[in-house]
Amino acid sequence: MQKSYIRFIIFLIVNFLALYVGVLLMNDGPRTDWYQNLNKAPWTPANWVFGAAWTTIMLLFAFYMTKVSYIYESFDKKLIVLYAVQWFLNVIWNLLFFNKHYTVLGLISITLLWLLIGYITFKHIKQLKYYTILIIPYLVWMTIATSLNAYVVFNN
Repeated sequence: MQKSYIRFIIFLIVNFLALYVGVLLMNDGPRTDWYQNLNKAPWTPANWVFGAAWTTIMLLFAFYMTKVSYIYESFDKKLIVLYAVQWFLNVIWNLLFFNKHYTVLGLISITLLWLLIGYITFKHIKQLKYYTILIIPYLVWMTIATSLNAYVVFNN
């Protein structure tokens, strides 16, 4: 039981580290003139929704990854690689989209992240059964975020 708490705390810290690094890399992006003047999708949520969504997603994802880690003998190399790539894609999108204004590269990055979260979800659905609900908000949010990025690419 104690190992479970330790794994959860590790995933929680690393997840929130991704959010922190992402915020640093976005360089005040959502408040810049560049972003404010973009033609954004009509379904773009209010700014406060992003913080609330990501906080919830990363908390649930820590629980989910803790459960996934017990499918494997230990911290399996493949699991660590998938998690690390997810972390990297999540963080780098902020740099690409908000900081560098590379909206097409941002779309590629976020699409890869969406596909990876989908892969992780469906790869473990049989073993985790109802625990899969913990990753569904991440997958849904990535679908929305990808559509928002795509709208910016195709309408600006």
